[in-house]
Amino acid sequence: MIPMPLARIAEITSGALSGTADPRAVVRGPVVTDSRAVEPGSLFVAIRGERVDGHDFAAEAVRSGAVAVLAARPVEAPSIIVPDPVTALADLASVVAASLPAATVVGVTGSAGKTTTKDLIGRLTELAGPTIAPVGSYNNEIGHPLTVLRADADTRYLVLELSARNTGHIAFLARIAPPSIGVVLNVGTAHLGVFGGKEAIAKAKGELVEALPSGGVAVLNHDDPLVREMASRTSARVTWFGESPDAHVRAVDVVLDPSGRASFTLVTPSGSAPVSLSLYGRHSVSNVLAAAAVGWELGLPVATIARELSAAEPRSRWRMEVTERPDGVTVVNDAYNANPDSMRAAFSALESLGRGRRRFAVIAALRELGDDSPALNEELGRLAGGSGLTGLVVAGPDAEPVLQGALSAAASTASTASTVSTASTAATAAEAPAPAAPTAPTAPTVSTAAEAPAPAPAALPDYAPRVEVVHVPDAQAAATQLTAWLRPGDVVLVKGPRAMGLERTAALLLGGAAQ
Repeated sequence: MIPMPLARIAEITSGALSGTADPRAVVRGPVVTDSRAVEPGSLFVAIRGERVDGHDFAAEAVRSGAVAVLAARPVEAPSIIVPDPVTALADLASVVAASLPAATVVGVTGSAGKTTTKDLIGRLTELAGPTIAPVGSYNNEIGHPLTVLRADADTRYLVLELSARNTGHIAFLARIAPPSIGVVLNVGTAHLGVFGGKEAIAKAKGELVEALPSGGVAVLNHDDPLVREMASRTSARVTWFGESPDAHVRAVDVVLDPSGRASFTLVTPSGSAPVSLSLYGRHSVSNVLAAAAVGWELGLPVATIARELSAAEPRSRWRMEVTERPDGVTVVNDAYNANPDSMRAAFSALESLGRGRRRFAVIAALRELGDDSPALNEELGRLAGGSGLTGLVVAGPDAEPVLQGALSAAASTASTASTVSTASTAATAAEAPAPAAPTAPTAPTVSTAAEAPAPAPAALPDYAPRVEVVHVPDAQAAATQLTAWLRPGDVVLVKGPRAMGLERTAALLLGGAAQ
């Protein structure tokens, strides 16, 4: 952070210094909301959450080196008392951003791929100058200003991820650090229940391009019709990316290797270069093209862009992390979050990565889908049940539509096979009634693993698809079930909504402690 005395911070935030706070004391360290992250010279922001109240850790933060606490009520520590610490945090970040005239602010939004694209852009901007980018998905009204406050006089690029839980959120974040480059990746079905429809999601995502100055650049996905329409909402110059021939920055001749990693020719107005990604999944191509478009706008050579993006690996945790255990089992940890679009992308990647191998998956019911939740979760079940899995674990509550869809798809697949085995565990219809089974062969069934894991599915010939479907209560039970199934050479996908914490399943499968 730019060094700032407490008196100035109090002025910016409309706060009042407590009796023990020295107005001349200078905050030089990071601004944090977690007392465990305090360093000497920090400012600790006490935020009251659903389960933890930061005010209770004020004294501890100061003992750890914080200069003062930004608080909503008196605490036993030097402090600045403000009406609302979250609003004060935004006000402080806005002043810091305005004091960085040499910094280029790049904003990234979209329904899927924001964090990966932000990381890719950060990799490119680091070649051009000191860069600040959020850790993981610091993209809301708390994480966004915390990221901005990490900037100092040496910062040349701020690469920021902007999320929206409703209309107006992106506009609010963009006012804190006005972007000169705005990237919109896609409009999907994440938070569909909150917004009420994709058109409303597009309206919210488009607030980013509306925030751009006339001299700025809107980097838009030409392959997404709802994103294309955003060009009319900005006076900034538009640079298109995508696989369309009309895109300025595009991929040509995309092919996937046996592990599902894409290679293509990157084409730009100033030249082309070959790209061979280390990232997994066909969906990575769009994220890479968005980053390449930003790099091209910043004047990086096309060959440099191609080289850096080819070498890029995931920087943020739990996004298509592919790890092979010593016994040859491959664990695909894509558990950070999930929505219908990202689920389809993950299963597509699993199909490529697991070709010729036994494939397994652990998923959970998707959330924030509103009235469409039952139908979309049943569609998720059909996607999983019809994807050629040997075993499917559905974890957590509200699983009935997922189970129903999985059983329906598996039964449909089984009805076309010459031989199909049924699950050897005792079946139950208590959680998801199986659809009517065809006369021959027998339909797959769902079992619960509340007391003991279901036995390992037997090896089957390629012409005999079969999926064992098991419902478990939580992430740890999912790991227990998969451990009973997996054997050398298998591959397993772990993906679900943030609230389920399925990264713990992946950690346990890889021999670590639950996170």
